Amino acid sequence: MCRKLPLVLIGILLIFLTACSSTPIVIPNERLVQKALAVQLSQIQQQISQKLHLSTPLKLEIDRLRIQEQQQLKIGNLPAYRIIGTYDRTLQISQRRITQENNPFEVYLQLQKEGKTWRLAIPQTTDEDKIQSWRTYLIDGW
Repeated sequence: MCRKLPLVLIGILLIFLTACSSTPIVIPNERLVQKALAVQLSQIQQQISQKLHLSTPLKLEIDRLRIQEQQQLKIGNLPAYRIIGTYDRTLQISQRRITQENNPFEVYLQLQKEGKTWRLAIPQTTDEDKIQSWRTYLIDGW
């Protein structure tokens, strides 16, 4: 019995060390994806508003988000996800509300080192559609 005790203790110690050192798996939820999509659409809207010299941005609502695919990857040596799906959006232009259904989306979400915050990652591509770098934006309050 005394000979087996050190082996048992080593086994228990290895289990604890493995449990403590492994990074917890964090998967983006629907709320986070919706916030990321809102940030991405806001970036696009700002670019369009600047090019068209619009002073008032459009009001945009995102509804019925449906995630169809999640692919795990790395962006800058940090865990990330490529998420594909569809959503409904409602635009308010002056007094009119226009709803567009089943709009496709693709967002990239990067989990930060501490595992507490997420960033929207937008690929910056070359003329040949090859990703050169990523521009990231903090997603607040998810």
